[in-house]
Amino acid sequence: MSKVPTKWVVLGMILVALLLAGVVSRFADSDPDGLNKVSQDHGFAHTEKGRDGLLGGYGSRTGVIGVLVVLGLAGGVAYAVRRRHSQDEQS
Repeated sequence: MSKVPTKWVVLGMILVALLLAGVVSRFADSDPDGLNKVSQDHGFAHTEKGRDGLLGGYGSRTGVIGVLVVLGLAGGVAYAVRRRHSQDEQS
């Protein structure tokens, strides 16, 4: 059995995450927040203050940006840990 290089596995996982965030999220429920339903059922929906999140709510664009932000943060942490580890080995 041939061994798949780690970089190809990581690249595949990134592509799957982007595919799920960008394409599959389009088929998600258009009203995923149960709080709206509860507020309508119990009559306090009118007290809601209009506010949008940083990216404007749910959607494929928001999902892709979220995936990229998480990957960037994880990559930054991995780079910092790896760099510190290599400095410890040299000293």
